Amino acid sequence: MFYYFHSKRGLFNAVLTRGAAQLEQALGSLAIAGDGPLDRIAGALAAQFDFLAAHPDLVTLLTQAGRSDARPFAPAIKRLVILLAEGQGRGQVRDDVDPHLAAAQALVLMVAYLGLESLIAASAPPLGADEPALRERWKEAAVKLVLEGVAAR
Repeated sequence: MFYYFHSKRGLFNAVLTRGAAQLEQALGSLAIAGDGPLDRIAGALAAQFDFLAAHPDLVTLLTQAGRSDARPFAPAIKRLVILLAEGQGRGQVRDDVDPHLAAAQALVLMVAYLGLESLIAASAPPLGADEPALRERWKEAAVKLVLEGVAAR
């Protein structure tokens, strides 16, 4: 292995690059339907959450990237940035929203939950009591929180 990757870090970067490519390919194949930008933002967030929830090992791997050149979450952020900017152009997303910041925050809200799900359920007894449905409730609440935060009034 060291012949090909030269170090443990080289091997890790190769695995990380492959994981980032898997995420980018998967997100590129997700169909996002909706009548307007806010509907498509909601659809994109829900689809990204569902994909990441279905691939917990990939989430764990990608969150270890640090400042890697792989930039594993760039495709997810870019997709949301485009939708947010479109929403701003159509007057449906507030003009004072930074699309890059809002997209990154939305992604962190999902990825952090998925990485800490059992800890969150154990730390908040009312949430833990409904653990089987907690993931779906979190997704719906996160999407609602993001939409209400960016929507033009």
